Amino acid sequence: MQNNRDKIIFFGNGPLANYALKVLELKFDIIYHARAKEDLEEVRQLKLANPSVHGVLASFGVLIPETILELFEPEGILNIHPSLLPLYRGASPIESAILAGNDNFSVSIMKLAKKMDAGPIYWQTTLTNLPLNKDFIYKSLAEAGATWLCQNLKNLPTPTEQNDNEATFCGKLDKSMSFLSPEKDSATKTLRKIIAFQVFPKPKYAFYGQNCIILEAHIMKTGENAPLKLKCSDGQIIAIDKIQPEGRKPMDVKSFLNGNKH
Repeated sequence: MQNNRDKIIFFGNGPLANYALKVLELKFDIIYHARAKEDLEEVRQLKLANPSVHGVLASFGVLIPETILELFEPEGILNIHPSLLPLYRGASPIESAILAGNDNFSVSIMKLAKKMDAGPIYWQTTLTNLPLNKDFIYKSLAEAGATWLCQNLKNLPTPTEQNDNEATFCGKLDKSMSFLSPEKDSATKTLRKIIAFQVFPKPKYAFYGQNCIILEAHIMKTGENAPLKLKCSDGQIIAIDKIQPEGRKPMDVKSFLNGNKH
């Protein structure tokens, strides 16, 4: 039986790529998944052998040379970028949006260009009322972008150029950001750091002389009690719900405190 499904070379790493790929592979044949710079020569050979194959990228983290970009013209390599471009160009758009206090989160499908996240846009949308959960936001935006591609890849609209004058940028997260400073930050800012830094660089605070990763937390309500908490600069309290002392397994706060009764 002849397979008439369109073929895709996929570029990507991490949660955005993983969630997008689960949707795309239901509709398309993923003939190759490029994960690193070393894979680009294989991409080149496959594209030359299969001129009609599409290129889709989600959070690849590697600069793709113009010689490969040109192979995918005029359609281009389609980049699933989790922001309302030209806002939040760069490596950490979701985390930066969380830290900036955003309550709505967006995704754009753009044509990859030599300049970072500056290519013309095929489509974009904003999702509202998402829970402030980093993994859920990643999943929702990846699925929205991949679903649009499933429905429109065969008949792409004419892309619209971005306005570079409206562009904002975000860099990579790094380990120096890990340790929280509730004495300097409000409860809202501290909680958003806890959410944004999940997985990497991991939000940390020292309790009982132990550096701990904070996995779950919330802002305390009036009359609520919390056995483990952070007092923030605005007087509000962050209640810690789940924690992971470095070198140990995740645990609830009660278990952590039971091991530190002394």
